[in-house]
Formats: sequence, C-alpha cells, structure tokens
Amino acid sequence: MNTIELSIGGMTCASCAARVEKKLNKLDGVTATVNFATEKARVAFGDEVSPGQLVSAVESAGYQAELPERPDEPAEPTDDPTAALKRRLLICVALSVPVIAMAMVPVLQFTYWQWLSLTLAAPVVVWGAWPFHQAAWTNLRHGTATMDTLISIGTLAALGWSIYALFWGTAGIPGMTHPFELTIARTDGTSNIYLEAAAGVTTFILAGRYFEARAKRRAGAALRALLELGAREVTVRRGGAEQRIPIEQLVIGDEFVVRPGEKIAADGTVVEGASAVDASMLTGESVPEEVQPGDQVVGATVNVDGRLVVRADRVGSDTQLAQMARMVEDAQNGKAQAQRLADRISGVFVPIVIALSVATLGFWIGSGFPVAAAFTAAVAVLIIACPCALGLATPTALMVGTGRGAQLGILIKGPEVLEDTRRVDTVILDKTGTVTTGSMTLVDVFAAEGEQPDEVLRVAGAVESSSEHPIARAIAAGAQEKFGELPAVTAFTNLRGLGVSGQVDGRAVLLGRLRLLADRSHEIPSELEVAVARAESDGRTAVVVGWDGQARGVLMVADAVKPTSAEAISLLKRLGLTPIMVTGDNEAVARAVAAEVGIDEVIAGVLPQDKVDTVKRLQRDGKVVAMVGDGVNDAAALAQADLGLAMGSGTDVAIEASDLTLVSNDLRAVPDAIRLSRKTLSTIKGNLFWAFAYNVAALPLAAAGLLNPMIAGAAMAFSSVFVVSNSLRLRAFTPSR
Repeated sequence: MNTIELSIGGMTCASCAARVEKKLNKLDGVTATVNFATEKARVAFGDEVSPGQLVSAVESAGYQAELPERPDEPAEPTDDPTAALKRRLLICVALSVPVIAMAMVPVLQFTYWQWLSLTLAAPVVVWGAWPFHQAAWTNLRHGTATMDTLISIGTLAALGWSIYALFWGTAGIPGMTHPFELTIARTDGTSNIYLEAAAGVTTFILAGRYFEARAKRRAGAALRALLELGAREVTVRRGGAEQRIPIEQLVIGDEFVVRPGEKIAADGTVVEGASAVDASMLTGESVPEEVQPGDQVVGATVNVDGRLVVRADRVGSDTQLAQMARMVEDAQNGKAQAQRLADRISGVFVPIVIALSVATLGFWIGSGFPVAAAFTAAVAVLIIACPCALGLATPTALMVGTGRGAQLGILIKGPEVLEDTRRVDTVILDKTGTVTTGSMTLVDVFAAEGEQPDEVLRVAGAVESSSEHPIARAIAAGAQEKFGELPAVTAFTNLRGLGVSGQVDGRAVLLGRLRLLADRSHEIPSELEVAVARAESDGRTAVVVGWDGQARGVLMVADAVKPTSAEAISLLKRLGLTPIMVTGDNEAVARAVAAEVGIDEVIAGVLPQDKVDTVKRLQRDGKVVAMVGDGVNDAAALAQADLGLAMGSGTDVAIEASDLTLVSNDLRAVPDAIRLSRKTLSTIKGNLFWAFAYNVAALPLAAAGLLNPMIAGAAMAFSSVFVVSNSLRLRAFTPSR
C-alpha cells in the first residue's frame, strides 16, 4: 500500500470533509481519512490507483485537491490562509455600512440613493458572498443543505428582488424613500428593496467565518512544533575525524558525538561514555536516566552532564519522535469533527423555508391574486428566512467566552472544542508538571543519632553545588535557601551513575545511593536504612551523605505536589467527574502522589502510545474523556481526548495539540475551564435559537404579504443585538477558586 497526504480546498464544514472522505473511499483499495481542521486527506491506496485518480475523485465531488510537493523541490512559503478572507471582509464592511445607513436613516435618502445602494451592495452579494454561493452549489449537487445554502438563497433572493423592483417596479423612481415605520400592512412589493439585508447578512456572516478560520488555522501547528524538537545538526565521526553535518545526512550505523546540554540526534546505542539523559519528553519521568555503553537512547532527549558517542540505529521517519508526530496526526484525524450546530439546523430549516416559499406562491396564485403579488410574498419568505445573527451566534459567544477565559488564565482554541465539554465525565491527569511542579525539590532531611540535620544539609549542599545533575541542584538549592553562602569544596569528583565526593572543611564527604556508601566501607546506622526504605516507598529519591567512614544522614528529594492540586481534584469530583492519573513514572511514586491529592485510580509506567491507548479504551467504554498534560509525551493523548487541556508551563507541542491552554500553573483552572466551556456552549446554543426565532416569527408576515423592508431590517437588527447582549453575559462568569 502507498500512503499520500492531499491538501483539500473548498471545504466549509464537517459535512464537506465527510463527502470528500466518502468519495475517496469508493475507489477500489483506497482507505482515506479527511481532517477538516487541517484541510488534509491521508490516503492509503494500492498500485491499481494513481495519485491523479485521487485528485480527480476529490474534484468530482466539487472540491480542490493538491498532491504533496516532491522532496527535492523547495517548498514555497505559504501565505496566511486567513489573509484573503480578512481582505474580503474589510472590503464588504466598507461597502455595506453606507448601504445599511441609507436604508435605516431616512435623512440620508437623497434623490437617487437607491441606485447608489445597488452599486455598493451588488459586489458584496455577488463577490463577497461568492464562497457561500460556491458551497451552496456543491451542496445542491449532493442533495444537502447547510448554512451556506441558507445564506446564498436569502442574499440572492434579496438582491434579485431589489433589482426587479428598481428596473421593472416603482422602487427606481427619483425621490423613492423607505419611511422609518414598522407598519404591518399589505404593500406593493415592487416598491420595496432589500439591499441592506442582503449586504448586512453577507458581511456579518463573513465576520463570523473569519474569526472561526483564524482559530482553525492553529490546528496543524502541533505537528510542526513536535518535529522542530529534534536536533538540526549532528557531529559525526567519519574517517577518524569529527565533522558537523545536517541531521538529514545522518545514516544508520553512523557514530555521532553528544556533548553535555546537547540533544541526542537520533535513536541509537551508546558506544562510549556515561551520562544522565533527560528523557522526560518521552517518559514523563522527572529524574534523568543514567546511561552507559550498551544502553539505548532516544532522539530529541537531552544529554545532561557527560560526553557520549552514540551509534545511530533509527533515523528520519523511523525515530520515536517521528512516530510520536504520526500519533498526534492520527489522533487529530481520528477525532470526530463536530459539524457546526448552525449547519445541522440549516439542514432542516432550508428545505422547510423553500417548501414554505413554494406553498406561499401556490396559495396566492390559487387564491386569484396577481402573479406579481404572489412572487412578492414568496420572495419575502426567502429574504426574511436568512438570519444575519446566525453568523454572529458562535463567534460573539466565543469571543466573550475566550476573553473572560483569558482573564482567568484559560485559552479556548475554537468553537468545535466546546461540543463535548458538557458531556465530559472522566478527567485523565498526567503527574509530572501537572499535579506536581515538574522539578526536583528537597523535601526532608533525616540525620543519624548524634548528628544535626542542618550540618548534614550544609555539607551535602556544598558538595552538590559543583554538580549539574537535577537531584544535586535540588539539594544545593535547598541548602542555599537555608544558609545562603555554602563552604568551599575541593577535590570534587563525579562518580557516574552512583554519586559525588569532595572535601569540605577538611572532611572527605561522600554522597549517593546507600549501596555506594556500603561499597566504600562506610558504617550505616539501622535508622538510616529504615529512613531510606520509607522514603523510597513514598516515591522519593533518597541520597545518603557520609564522611569519615560514617553515614551521617539522608536527604529526600522528590517532584513536589503543587499546593493547589488536592483542592483541584476535589472541585473536579464536585462537578461529577472521575479523575484518573496516568504517568510514565514508577508505581510507587505515582501511588504516593495520587494518595496525597485524592485520586483513586492510577495507571503508572506508561509510554506515550499507552496514554493514547488508555484514552481510546475509555472512549470505547462510552466515556467522554478530558486529558490534562504538559509534556511532549502527552501530545498525542491530548489530541485524542474529547477535550485536551495543556498547562501553560508545558511544551509548545502539548499546548498546540490541546483544545484549551491553562496559562497559570494552577490545576484549579481545570474545573474552571470545563465550567466556562459548558457555559460558552450553552450560550452559543441560546444564540442560535434566537437567531432563528426572530426570523421564524416574521415568516408568517412574509407569507401573508405584510413584510416591508423595515420589518426585514428590524428582524435582522434585533436578532443581532440580542445575540451580542446574550454573549456579553459570559463576562459575569466567576471562577470556583
């Protein structure tokens, strides 16, 4: 099977993506998934189908498709896809404002104002609304109706009738005015023009689409951020000499050098040197892993403190980093793109309106009225059915909701992320950096009988201040915080993977694991052995310190739990949500942290793929899952979850793959984010209801021939004002914290 990724153009809603997917899957031996958010189609196909046939299939469905560029061709810089939409919107605003002003303010209606209105409104309805007309034609060919169909029919009907009234009716005579009166009386439709309704609807809907497109544009950024984590260049050993080459030229079997602080360029095996490697992006473990010759290392992890020579085993698209990028993309592709609520309503509303318009025409003609009067009533039904507030319903609620969220440190990415928030019942939490601080901290000092804890900490902190290891930095920071300046150290030695030693105040000090001190013939009191065992059972790292042949104390280091985490878990439970901790850390550490904050269910020792599998398993069991994380290893699970929440202190990849970003490091923002999302979604639904309700209420007037332009304009204005004011209520949202 061959795999290809097509760029799809012309999609306006999730039903478009479903149509393209269905068309591609009809081809023999083709399996396709279409992502509306990224506008990409991933297609697996056999040799009997050519890429050209795939493009033709997409085009036959009424959309555009482009094959990926060849690798040897330089990629052209892509323009901001929202720039053209923004340009279209600004031009339409400039043209529409005078049209609406002249129609609604009689004092501005000079002798030939109606002809200026036509001149300004026609480009808006024809060119400005062209994307809606195109989408409506595509929908018609497929026998469906969406919001685009409703907009196209309503605006073209308003423009068409206005042209008829101006050229063949009495609306074009010099001095014609629209008096500002909301009278309900049967009038001669040939004296009415509805250009302000047509231009206003187009401009309002374009504004809504622009705000949505701007939010959608960020969807593909997760993959770009993930792939940018890898090293750009690598130092390889070839022909007995070291040389710097681009990462693309690295091949399997090459030996490359990794200096302290550098990223490991590819997955491989250590052949020389020993060091600690920060693999937290992959495992979530806050403690670096000690590696030596024969150990496996993963590309994009960071070499902490030693020089390594690594033999490349997997490069390019075979590395674990590339596999994680594919997992994120697959999760995004597989995530059901919720069809816009407005499209779902329009799918029912449009056929009803068209049927009502035809029925009105038939009733009037059948009742013996003139054909012109019958057409007036039928077209009025189409005009009044097109609600401009429909385009404002989602963006205004989203703008106010996101604005309030930003004040509270909660960033909502787009309207589609809100669909499932009201049904979320399970919250998966990563441990490191989410429930905990994500950095090692000195939490306790235990001294042997006859020793002072302060002296143990002062001596240990002095020696550790010369080491770059995260555990050493935590001990040194704890000592400096307590004592300020620490004594000088001489003869410092880093014992790779075991500990450190040095001379402090004339004493030969040794720090490390219990086994190190025992191997160096230090006497170890039984109370220290008990303290070490207790610390390890609590998920802490125990560092034993001794001098002059005697173990003197134990320093306990851990990834400390955030002070607000327990309260956050309590708030989640109060919302009826079930918290589950899923972490790459070991079982003992995870259980200890979970018990401290009140989480009952723990899944420990998992890799990124296992996190995704956990989310999928819960979804298969009928759960609606929210995932909270902060690391690269959480990115695919964040994308797979029904609602992904990233901590603002986390990696760019996690933030890009998530639906909501919590700017603060406070876990209490999670229940607030879920409450705000639910509130915003309910506001959007209320807006959509009223956007239609005002216009539906005016439909009987239109069918009865009692609709005048002021009523059409008033319905448009009142529904818009209500939608905006209803959205502004979100500013009163208060956090539970």
